[in-house]
Amino acid sequence: MRATQRLTAPRGALLVIDVQEKLIAAIPDRERLVANAVRLIHGAKLLNIPASATEQYPKGLGATIPAIAELIPDRPSKLAFQCCAVPQILEQLYGRHIRHITLAGIEAHVCVAQTALELLDLGFRVQIPADAVASRSSSDQKFALRRLENAGATISTTEAVLFEWCETADRPEFKAISGLIKSGSAG
Repeated sequence: MRATQRLTAPRGALLVIDVQEKLIAAIPDRERLVANAVRLIHGAKLLNIPASATEQYPKGLGATIPAIAELIPDRPSKLAFQCCAVPQILEQLYGRHIRHITLAGIEAHVCVAQTALELLDLGFRVQIPADAVASRSSSDQKFALRRLENAGATISTTEAVLFEWCETADRPEFKAISGLIKSGSAG
């Protein structure tokens, strides 16, 4: 039987991967992806969960879209598909004693998948809200999420992540977290 995969705010982090101008333009249902990534960032900030973002080859793929760039101003660029190749990312995770990482962004079958697999290999617990990642092709996304779940990642939804981070309605941030969910379809 598997160990509990509950992901807690005190040991958690959010990594938003490559939500860039040229990549997002090719994503069906991009509005949902962006809205959910933004909700996750706001939720992370409310709960003091570190939030980071990356950019894949910005010279060719453009900058991070403004909705995310405004919320996470420091976004290291990379050429490798997996984000752990960026020293700053692993330094932040280890420096803050992070054990649980939630991933959002694009593309699910490339940079998100390779990052998740590397993090799992390094011993981190990984959670991926299926409604906050995407690929140009729905079949690429579907099979990437299946592969990642089989590898040990937890697949959930934006709403589930936000409530799991919050843990209890007694928390002072609960009302604001509920507001994030009610502000649009988080799922």
